[in-house]
Amino acid sequence: MFNCSEPLYRPPSEAQSLIFQITIGCSQNNCAFCGMYKSKRFRMRPVPEILAEIESIPAQYRSRIRRVFLADGDALVYPQEGLVTILDALNRAYPALTRIGAYASPNSLTTKSVAELEMLQAKKLRILYFGLESGDAETLRRVAKGFGPEEMLELCRKAQQAGMKLSVTAILGLAGKERSAEHAAATARWVSELSPEYFSLLTMFLRKNDDYLRSIRPLSHGEVIEEALAMLKELTPQHTILRSNHVSNFLNLAGSYPKDRERLIETAQAALEQAKRHPEWFKEMPSYSEDDHF
Repeated sequence: MFNCSEPLYRPPSEAQSLIFQITIGCSQNNCAFCGMYKSKRFRMRPVPEILAEIESIPAQYRSRIRRVFLADGDALVYPQEGLVTILDALNRAYPALTRIGAYASPNSLTTKSVAELEMLQAKKLRILYFGLESGDAETLRRVAKGFGPEEMLELCRKAQQAGMKLSVTAILGLAGKERSAEHAAATARWVSELSPEYFSLLTMFLRKNDDYLRSIRPLSHGEVIEEALAMLKELTPQHTILRSNHVSNFLNLAGSYPKDRERLIETAQAALEQAKRHPEWFKEMPSYSEDDHF
């Protein structure tokens, strides 16, 4: 990664990827719960600057590069012509390249047709990481997501139609105590209807989002587990891999739907029973804060 504008984020599954920051920040930077890019003004880096970075990798290392991740938070919003040029350059420079990934917001998916997405997929942009956050329309309104669940479902279907893999993320505790049940059930229904290749859970935590956290009654450890269990029981997607391996999670889940549905439910149920045996921890708020790390 060169000329990095920090902080820089990438999904856990892109840990071994070479990262090129083709946009700075996020084009949809108004979500009340998200502090990832609040310190940045959104902009797109010039194509020649990015091409120079791609070419700067020494020849003896290029054959080792198998995956590339395009940052920042909304790289798919990059204009089609420029994005095609960047993907072509990556494919020329790195002969062993198998996959390119990027974050995609609902906003960025509105800028691409199915035909344009198909073109990008053919040039190895194979996976998009999409922040659903919640399938509950009222929760999405409260967090100022800017898009409703049905609209986001149709946008994600465009990517699926183009042959792209989707990794969808939702946030445990996002709705607070007030709408925990609605958030869990609606999110499960949304994911079940789409059946993305991957579904990941994060846990709500402090990250430059103090005002939003003050606006809800946050869930305790035990309540987060209860919400996760409710979601797992409602989930019925096909061929979807579930993970909760983000640093914010204290309930680690890994399995595939429908094959591992019962095991995942049993894991969460066992965690809940264990939590109930420790009432002080059960009632305690999750303490992870990214503000402690940046």
